[in-house]
Amino acid sequence: MGIWGIILGAVLIIMSIAIIVAIILQEGNQQGVGVVTGGADSFFSKNKARSIDAKLAKWTKVIAAIFVICVIALNALERFGVL
Repeated sequence: MGIWGIILGAVLIIMSIAIIVAIILQEGNQQGVGVVTGGADSFFSKNKARSIDAKLAKWTKVIAAIFVICVIALNALERFGVL
Protein backbone atom coordinates (compact mmCIF):
# COMPACT_ATOMS: atom_id res chain seq x y z
CA MET A 1 0.00 0.00 0.00
CA GLY A 2 1.39 3.36 -0.99
CA ILE A 3 1.57 6.58 0.93
CA TRP A 4 -1.77 7.78 -0.48
CA GLY A 5 -3.49 4.65 0.75
CA ILE A 6 -2.10 5.16 4.24
CA ILE A 7 -3.09 8.83 4.27
CA LEU A 8 -6.63 8.17 2.99
CA GLY A 9 -7.02 5.24 5.38
CA ALA A 10 -6.04 7.43 8.33
CA VAL A 11 -8.42 10.17 7.17
CA LEU A 12 -11.21 7.59 6.88
CA ILE A 13 -10.61 6.38 10.43
CA ILE A 14 -10.59 9.93 11.78
CA MET A 15 -13.72 10.90 9.83
CA SER A 16 -15.59 7.76 10.93
CA ILE A 17 -14.84 8.51 14.59
CA ALA A 18 -15.79 12.17 14.09
CA ILE A 19 -19.12 11.32 12.45
CA ILE A 20 -19.97 8.88 15.24
CA VAL A 21 -19.23 11.52 17.87
CA ALA A 22 -21.20 14.20 16.00
CA ILE A 23 -24.24 11.93 15.73
CA ILE A 24 -24.08 10.86 19.37
CA LEU A 25 -23.88 14.48 20.57
CA GLN A 26 -27.09 15.45 18.78
CA GLU A 27 -30.28 15.47 20.79
CA GLY A 28 -33.30 13.47 19.74
CA ASN A 29 -36.58 14.96 18.56
CA GLN A 30 -38.59 14.44 21.72
CA GLN A 31 -40.87 17.43 21.47
CA GLY A 32 -43.47 17.79 24.12
CA VAL A 33 -41.94 15.33 26.57
CA GLY A 34 -40.97 18.16 28.93
CA VAL A 35 -44.59 19.25 29.18
CA VAL A 36 -45.72 15.78 30.20
CA THR A 37 -43.01 15.33 32.81
CA GLY A 38 -43.21 18.90 34.07
CA GLY A 39 -39.74 19.92 32.92
CA ALA A 40 -40.64 22.74 30.56
CA ASP A 41 -37.57 24.57 29.23
CA SER A 42 -37.14 28.30 29.17
CA PHE A 43 -37.03 30.25 25.92
CA PHE A 44 -33.27 30.78 26.08
CA SER A 45 -32.40 27.15 26.71
CA LYS A 46 -34.55 26.06 23.77
CA ASN A 47 -32.82 28.47 21.39
CA LYS A 48 -29.40 27.46 22.68
CA ALA A 49 -30.16 23.81 22.09
CA ARG A 50 -31.40 24.53 18.59
CA SER A 51 -28.29 26.47 17.66
CA ILE A 52 -26.02 23.70 18.99
CA ASP A 53 -28.06 21.04 17.22
CA ALA A 54 -27.99 23.07 14.02
CA LYS A 55 -24.20 23.33 14.18
CA LEU A 56 -23.87 19.62 14.92
CA ALA A 57 -26.18 18.79 12.01
CA LYS A 58 -24.11 21.00 9.71
CA TRP A 59 -20.85 19.40 10.85
CA THR A 60 -22.34 15.94 10.46
CA LYS A 61 -23.13 16.70 6.82
CA VAL A 62 -19.64 18.13 6.20
CA ILE A 63 -17.89 15.17 7.84
CA ALA A 64 -20.10 12.71 5.94
CA ALA A 65 -19.26 14.44 2.64
CA ILE A 66 -15.52 14.26 3.39
CA PHE A 67 -15.92 10.60 4.33
CA VAL A 68 -17.69 9.79 1.05
CA ILE A 69 -15.09 11.69 -1.00
CA CYS A 70 -12.26 9.80 0.73
CA VAL A 71 -13.95 6.44 0.09
CA ILE A 72 -14.43 7.27 -3.59
CA ALA A 73 -10.82 8.51 -3.89
CA LEU A 74 -9.47 5.38 -2.18
CA ASN A 75 -11.47 3.12 -4.47
CA ALA A 76 -10.45 5.08 -7.56
CA LEU A 77 -6.77 4.93 -6.62
CA GLU A 78 -7.02 1.21 -6.02
CA ARG A 79 -8.93 0.66 -9.27
CA PHE A 80 -6.30 2.45 -11.36
CA GLY A 81 -3.44 0.65 -9.66
CA VAL A 82 -1.92 3.62 -7.84
CA LEU A 83 -2.05 1.83 -4.48
